[in-house]
Amino acid sequence: MDNIKTEIEELRRTLQYHSDRYYNDDAPEIEDYEYDMMMRRLKALEEEHPEYDDPASPTKRVGGKADNSFESVVHTVRMESLQDAFSKEELFDFEKRVKDTVSSPKYCVEPKIDGLSVSLEYENGVFVRGSTRGDGNVGEDVTGNLRVIRNIPLRLKKNIPYIEVRGEVYMPKKSFDRVVDRQLINGEKPFKNPRNAAAGSLRQKDSAVTASRGLDIFVFNVQRAEGVELNSHKESLDFLKELGFNTVPEYTLVDSVAKAVEIIESIGEKRGELEYDIDGAVIKVDDFAMRAELGSTAKFPKWAIAFKYPPEEKQTKLTDIEIAVGRTGVLTPTAVLEPVHLAGTTVSRATLHNQDFINEKGINIGDIITVRKAGDIIPEVLCLNEKRSEGVFVYPTVCPSCGSEVVKEDGEAAIRCINPDCPAQLLRNLIHFCSRDAMDIEGLGPSILETFVNNGLIEKTEDIYSLTYDKIASADLEGFGEKSIKNIISSVEKSKKNDLGKLIFALGIRHIGSKAGALLAGRFKEIETLMAADFGKILEIDGFGEVMAQSVVDFFKNDKSRQLVESLIESGVNTKSLVKVTDTRFEGKTFVLTGTLPTLKRAEASAIIERFGGKTSSSVSKKTDFVLAGEEAGSKLDKANALGIEIIDEERFMEMIK
Repeated sequence: MDNIKTEIEELRRTLQYHSDRYYNDDAPEIEDYEYDMMMRRLKALEEEHPEYDDPASPTKRVGGKADNSFESVVHTVRMESLQDAFSKEELFDFEKRVKDTVSSPKYCVEPKIDGLSVSLEYENGVFVRGSTRGDGNVGEDVTGNLRVIRNIPLRLKKNIPYIEVRGEVYMPKKSFDRVVDRQLINGEKPFKNPRNAAAGSLRQKDSAVTASRGLDIFVFNVQRAEGVELNSHKESLDFLKELGFNTVPEYTLVDSVAKAVEIIESIGEKRGELEYDIDGAVIKVDDFAMRAELGSTAKFPKWAIAFKYPPEEKQTKLTDIEIAVGRTGVLTPTAVLEPVHLAGTTVSRATLHNQDFINEKGINIGDIITVRKAGDIIPEVLCLNEKRSEGVFVYPTVCPSCGSEVVKEDGEAAIRCINPDCPAQLLRNLIHFCSRDAMDIEGLGPSILETFVNNGLIEKTEDIYSLTYDKIASADLEGFGEKSIKNIISSVEKSKKNDLGKLIFALGIRHIGSKAGALLAGRFKEIETLMAADFGKILEIDGFGEVMAQSVVDFFKNDKSRQLVESLIESGVNTKSLVKVTDTRFEGKTFVLTGTLPTLKRAEASAIIERFGGKTSSSVSKKTDFVLAGEEAGSKLDKANALGIEIIDEERFMEMIK
């Protein structure tokens, strides 16, 4: 019995962890199918051993908790989850249970959209509030962000007193590809799949960001309504169409689960061709009176069931492994396959993850491997099926793009090229170099930099400082008139006077952010001194760990990095610290800034603190002396209170610097 109890407790811990990663962090680590199988095992064990019942078990929950960043919304009608089925037999068992209670039911079958479930409320035909599902009882108010989704009507085509509907916000595949491309260009970690992209986009603080992500919605249920009488699900969906909603596509009415299964199989065959993700299909009893008679369990309605498609797997031959250099310098292997039909499309290339994965599976060119679509989107190699080669594939020791030596940092699976002039990374490095917290070159945004690169005006980072009016004008580029060219040249010249800290950050050294750049500038004063510094000297800086220190050493050991710095010096770029301590009243004091200050920007407040001999940190700890807090201070303020750290506002701060 102790073994059973241990397994139950371990399953609960594991499921809770992955549930938080999925619902609250939008960063899943396992496939839905693996999660579903663990949940099924836990349910079975809990039913067999009620003595180990726990009201906090993941099996008692519906979804994720409401994010504290938004106002809470209590759902008048509970937003229930659905019972899952993974076989036809379970669907027929569902039909039997239904017919034990009601006679001659009809069923509505519809695809199960893979997105984020939301509630939309309308008063007198006007959209007044939108919220996420949260845990089913309490969600979060995301009205402002929902308003920017074009397929959500702000005014209905019919004026009814009140209606609340439920829908699924999703990101179309085209929008997902566009967002991921932009994330890669900016050196950001890309979303794993459209579902997580949709969830992350809907929870943005800035609605303009949400609007730029191209979200869409399918509405699939009436939660409650006043001033209208609806008797069945299909009738309600038809009515929602009349009101102007984008309803769930291809809903079909049938008189048996056998016919529903045929439709589910048909949906499954073409799911790879759809412009949106689905993770299953849903069967619902159509008649609302029958639904009321059937009722619900504590977790899900008895009148509906969701069939979940298992991830399709196929075997094929690995014909080659191609190594590409991403925009962040990571060497990524791609498996070239003998074409195989998988989840509705023909697949000839698949993700092979990294060298550690290849070593673990023992994979080499010529082997027979198993491939599947991760989240039914991205083809990936799953495992070795049949060994037909000798040995294991090994990454090249030099970058295939520029020939520089590649490195693997401790604790990372990625093998990386750190050459700042690597052609494969050029655009991303340029965007970072010119960004506001780096060299702040106004006028050289991502699109203009891309144009300059494509037209040969910039081939490496230092070429920014060889741009001239005549060079840009002679390229005869559309949209570049005399004034715009002069503004760019002026901004480039202005950037030469930046502080050393901004230049260090602009170089794009791994693990070195703007704050770390300022600390390095403050410690070494000149870039030549920093380039000559050893690991131990850098590690002495308060706030620096071994990974950061080693990253700096590795960067400046690279000949290309040193050549870049020498070129910048020759171009007249400042390489000395300009920060002068004018007053030592904050010497030995550490400040943490959080929230929005009434008049000062954080960068301005940080500069004042450093000018007075103090330091700023990004995290609250026992070493923190003051927390300078503004509006929406968040968790840092809570931690400061818990540790008894003095909290000051902008008014108190201004008094301190008089």
